Amino acid sequence: MQFYNVKKREKVDIADSEIKKTTYTVRGGQVRYAVRAVDDDGTNLTKFMKKEDWDALDAPTE
Repeated sequence: MQFYNVKKREKVDIADSEIKKTTYTVRGGQVRYAVRAVDDDGTNLTKFMKKEDWDALDAPTE
């Protein structure tokens, strides 16, 4: 999966085996769906997505 690394200022590819699904609840009770990973330089990466795409991923939940 492709993420944007802010420190490197470029897109990076992360193996699907290193991705974890997570959810965030914001004010008002809205739930945001995301996947998280860590790049080789130690940068934490987060990518937000639609619930349908999040449900289709075969990744462990954080």
